[in-house]
Formats: sequence, structure tokens, C-alpha cells
Amino acid sequence: MRILAIERPVPGIAEYSFTPELGVAEARRAWDLHQTGVVRELYFRADESAAVLVLECADVAEADRALASLPMVSAGLIRFEVIPLAAYPGFARLFGPTSA
Repeated sequence: MRILAIERPVPGIAEYSFTPELGVAEARRAWDLHQTGVVRELYFRADESAAVLVLECADVAEADRALASLPMVSAGLIRFEVIPLAAYPGFARLFGPTSA
């Protein structure tokens, strides 16, 4: 199942909490998840500093566990909105019966 994960702010977190060491650990764990196929795509939003991930997991619970393994998530500095995705069904209208 494809899952979209959008980083959301955690209120009250100071910018100095995001240390260079934590950034390296976060990147390393994201790399590990990418190499195992859990993280399929990883982006930063162009309009703000927030990560957007596309995951491939059996279900939302597996995605939650994978995201919880990220150091910044486990430290409570960031969180993700997790959205399960399904294939777009609208193309079926192109091949179904037409109404007159």
C-alpha cells in the first residue's frame, strides 16, 4: 500500500533542538528506510521546510512504526500526517458504458 506522510510542526519546539548530529542520524535512518524499500520517495516542500515521504507498507500501522523509527520523530521534534492512498478509479469512466 502506498502511503503519503507529510511532516507537520510540533508546537513549542525550539529551532536549536535540531542539532547537526540529529540531522545526520535522521538522514542515515531515512537512507536505511529507502534502501529497504519502505521509503519510496522523499521530498522537501518547496514552499516551507517540511518533509514529504511516499512509503510502501502493508498498512498504516507499519508506516507509523517506520516513521517512529526516525530520530526526530522519536525525539518528539517532528510528526507526520499519514494518509493511505488508493489507485485513482476515475479512468474506469473512459471505458464504461456511456450515457446518452
